[in-house]
Amino acid sequence: MMNAFRRHIRENLWLALDTLRTHKFRSFLTILGVLIGTTTVIAVASIFAGLDQEVADAARDFGTRTLFIFKWDPGIHVGRLTREERLRTPLTYEDGMGLKEDCPDVEDVAVETFIWWGSPPVLKYRGSQVLHYNFVGATPSDFRVVNDSLSDGRLFTDVDDIHKRDVAVIGADIVSRLFPNEDPIGKQITVGSNTFKVVGTLGKRKAFPGDSGTDRVVKIPYHTFKKFYPNEKENFIVAMAFEGRLDEARDEVESVLRRRRHDKPNASDSFGISSAEALIHQFEQLIGTVVLVTLVISSIGLLVGGIGVMNIMLVSITERTREIGVRKAIGAHRSDITWQFLLEAMTLTGAGGILGILVGFGASFLIRALDVLPSAVPLWSVFVGFAVAVGIGLFFGLWPAIKASRLDPIVALRYE
Repeated sequence: MMNAFRRHIRENLWLALDTLRTHKFRSFLTILGVLIGTTTVIAVASIFAGLDQEVADAARDFGTRTLFIFKWDPGIHVGRLTREERLRTPLTYEDGMGLKEDCPDVEDVAVETFIWWGSPPVLKYRGSQVLHYNFVGATPSDFRVVNDSLSDGRLFTDVDDIHKRDVAVIGADIVSRLFPNEDPIGKQITVGSNTFKVVGTLGKRKAFPGDSGTDRVVKIPYHTFKKFYPNEKENFIVAMAFEGRLDEARDEVESVLRRRRHDKPNASDSFGISSAEALIHQFEQLIGTVVLVTLVISSIGLLVGGIGVMNIMLVSITERTREIGVRKAIGAHRSDITWQFLLEAMTLTGAGGILGILVGFGASFLIRALDVLPSAVPLWSVFVGFAVAVGIGLFFGLWPAIKASRLDPIVALRYE
């Protein structure tokens, strides 16, 4: 019984493929909508999968046991900050040191400060300059806490910070821009009207999508920064938990900061805490919604393709009415005719799905090769793309197939 069914399906499949070979151009035009829809699904899924992986890599590059603390949530923001968030009292250097003393599950703490309003001063070395970069004053522990890697020279130390020495550690992008053909160690760079001696360079970091400033950084000792910019009050705190104690460290940080900042028992936190995994989770939630909306829009192409398949199948039935009559006259059952045209529709859209997958792979490879966006085709999108394409054929081919199976053989044989 099963062997007979398989043979039956195989015979109808060969009939469907023969019809496709006979009408190549018409078949291609019919599946064009399915091809475009499947290509869009593959391309969109590959772009968002690439973005997701790049965000995850960049976030984890800062350390999986690191907490980022600011006066508002340092995570991904979709809407605008509230007025209350913008007017919050800045975190202080003392807050950071208090976390180090009062949180037993926190291994180390770093404090960063920066210029709050406007761009940093122009960075110069001889005839070269950089306008857009990150200018940070940081405690020496910052390099360890945020997982910076030393490329050359040395990092500044507690002694440099205590004595407010004019030294700097620069990122890989600053090195390539200002020192393309020479060793930057020991050279004097100018930030605005102040001069700093380069004592070390940092290795390249994994960057967030669209972020060109990860390696475009100049770090100087925290108290040196305060010496030149005493009016800058904003501070960013980074705390590193002991291995396996991230959740406990987060609870301790929250408790200590609420106490230090005099947050009322029923009031919300006057600060924000995030971590690499929290950032990744936020991004996945955001991107998931965008992917869903994009895929719904792209499904319009599949719907148009399905309508085209139904239309061409109805035309095909009219053209092959006599053939249907002959098959019925020599013993074909209604189920034979139904499967013949249903498999033809599914083969048609399945071929469109396969072509769409191949074109989608090509588009993903091109996007990655041109370095426009990160791109990686997830395996699930291939299966979903093909399954949806075949499903379109099944759904839109069902009515034409049933209509063909119901033709009266005598009337069909008389049809000219």
